[in-house]
Amino acid sequence: MNPYYNQNYTREEIDAILAKIKACVEQNRYTISLNENRQENIDFINEYNLRSDKQKAILMQIETDDFCHSLQNTKIGYEYEVLYVFVPQVQLFNADGEEETVDIYTKFNVIDLPSGSRAIVISFHKRNKPIDYLFR
Repeated sequence: MNPYYNQNYTREEIDAILAKIKACVEQNRYTISLNENRQENIDFINEYNLRSDKQKAILMQIETDDFCHSLQNTKIGYEYEVLYVFVPQVQLFNADGEEETVDIYTKFNVIDLPSGSRAIVISFHKRNKPIDYLFR
């Protein structure tokens, strides 16, 4: 496992982080990154025709057991941020209309602002590397 990955959490700590993320999603205070550096997210959303309501539903069904690890952001100017990785397994329909189980790699940044928290979904795509679940 990558030495930058942190799995030193209790189930209660991840419950609290996930509750904060879900509150942001429920209140539409979240963004899925779809800029030029996030082509994988764009391709995934297009491949499975995931409209915003389906994207939100996927985020809302993430469970504590889907947690893998956290890591420090390595982008210049954002090193203080902690990113949280969850990989839920979701039933989706592909372009051929066939149902398949997809491991969705999601990476969140939770930003606490005076006006409340916001969740940034940095990664939202098919899992593309091995992962270790903390609670499974």
